[in-house]
Amino acid sequence: MRMLALAAALALGVVTSAAVAADQIRVFAAASVAPSLQKIADSYKADRDVEVVITPAASGALAKQIEAGAPADIFISADLKWMAYVNDKGLMKDGSFNLLGNSLVLVAAKDDKVAIDFADKASLPAVLGQERLAVGEAKSVPAGAYAEEALKSLGLYDALSPRFAPAENVRVALQMVARGEAKLGIVYGTDAVAEPGVAVVATFPESSHKPIVYPVGLTKGAATAAADFLAYLKGSEANAVFGAAGFVKPAE
Repeated sequence: MRMLALAAALALGVVTSAAVAADQIRVFAAASVAPSLQKIADSYKADRDVEVVITPAASGALAKQIEAGAPADIFISADLKWMAYVNDKGLMKDGSFNLLGNSLVLVAAKDDKVAIDFADKASLPAVLGQERLAVGEAKSVPAGAYAEEALKSLGLYDALSPRFAPAENVRVALQMVARGEAKLGIVYGTDAVAEPGVAVVATFPESSHKPIVYPVGLTKGAATAAADFLAYLKGSEANAVFGAAGFVKPAE
């Protein structure tokens, strides 16, 4: 009888563990959207028996982790490139869509009163001088790729690239400026809103870079519960949180 009871208890433990795993939604999200996503997840969990675990990082790093077999149910990229990458690898379900849009801005420390005019090619190099410009690593961080594209479009890349301070994701670039480790930084508009230690000194013209788009989709191995959370991200409550953070509707 004791052996039967032990076996039953072990079996129950296995079933319970499986149930917990099935009710866990694992979201791999671009670092720039993660704070808003956490607020949305907290609201979502309030009246549901489910856990939402958010893993924030650079989109390229997350895509590579998914390719390597990391357990993820939902992937939110900060550009189309890395969503296309995992799609081409056959790692995503059909039905991915563009969730959000953003802007690209130049920031300085809040108390560092500077003025930048992109129409004057000498303006930004003169303000930066020999100090550093914090940018995401272009190979894996979409914000860095957008920054590189914008600077090339404005004819500023050659003058500024030697002063780059590469960051592993856009939030790290933001903190480098807030802490005084870099004179200026190129980040998303939403990042600037979220960090009281910086101020926007210029906004890059939309024509200087590709539209900033955040595609989202379910991975091939996504748990059943993930589809409901993905639908929730398109709803009014989630839209209110995204809007308050400065995100906009994605470009068509």
